[in-house]
Amino acid sequence: MSSKIEKTIARQQQRISEGQFYEAHQQLRVIASRYAKASNWAAAVDILSQGAAALLRADQGGSGGDLCLFLLDVYKQAEMRPDAETKGRILGLLRMFPKGEPTRKRVVGEMIGWSSRFGEYPAGDPELHHVAGTLYADEDEPYEAERHLLLGTRDSPERLTKLLFAWYAESGSPSLAASFAARAVLPYLAVGNVRAASKSLLLFGASLSSSPSPPPVQDVSSATAELRVYPSLPLMNFLGLLLQSVQRGDAGLYRMLRSRYDDQLREVPEWEDVLGQIAEMYFGIRKPSQSNPLFDMMSSMLMGGGSSGGSSQGAQRRVGAGGPPAAGLD
Repeated sequence: MSSKIEKTIARQQQRISEGQFYEAHQQLRVIASRYAKASNWAAAVDILSQGAAALLRADQGGSGGDLCLFLLDVYKQAEMRPDAETKGRILGLLRMFPKGEPTRKRVVGEMIGWSSRFGEYPAGDPELHHVAGTLYADEDEPYEAERHLLLGTRDSPERLTKLLFAWYAESGSPSLAASFAARAVLPYLAVGNVRAASKSLLLFGASLSSSPSPPPVQDVSSATAELRVYPSLPLMNFLGLLLQSVQRGDAGLYRMLRSRYDDQLREVPEWEDVLGQIAEMYFGIRKPSQSNPLFDMMSSMLMGGGSSGGSSQGAQRRVGAGGPPAAGLD
């Protein structure tokens, strides 16, 4: 960093310490813009990162967040790749945001977008996802935490499972254990992360066993597999057997599971779509395509098949039939 840049930063830090937040923010933007237009990326990055840090330390989340967004824009203009230095800089700033600062969510989104565009992971860099998810989990924002931890690192399943079990414990409904465990197991399988899915179920089961009122459990083992069986929680058993069928690539076992637990699965229709994805991904089982009633009726009319009164009434009944419920883990 040149002495000129150091003096510029020191001058604006002095303004911030004197409470001249707006003036410092605007000056930092103007100076950084000048360097960015000259393609002096290093100078722009230094000014924006240190200026953002000074504002965030002064509890100026909005202004600090704005400079973070500008910093990410410079990353994109300079086509900087996500490496230890670029990631470390933005993650350090992310950790400085005051709790509940609305600008941070936008910074997280832009950060993931930058890493997706210039990094090797289409869904965004796992380390960035892990840190963002952990911050959201620590601040009790479970939905945001889930989104990122599911795409995180090897450490993410442990943090996600801890969050989900705490959420389950707060629900006061012991019978919902599988619903909370599935929020990690099924999405991890859907993104191809079998290891994380297995780890999540194992950790959730361990937390169940050490809870104040643990459910009855039996450890069943064979020459090829081990399974924890919960007599009072059939869907927990389904998740365990689902993982075994995935690990074996056994489509027959999967079909048997769907048949055996059909009644229980009807109680969680929100699982249906993701189970369909898992069936196709691991077993090559495609869900039969559902016809579009309106399209069928129009085709029948155009092809001359709707002349009789009975056919017309049948078509009307199909059009009026309710569609399948919205699915998904949320």
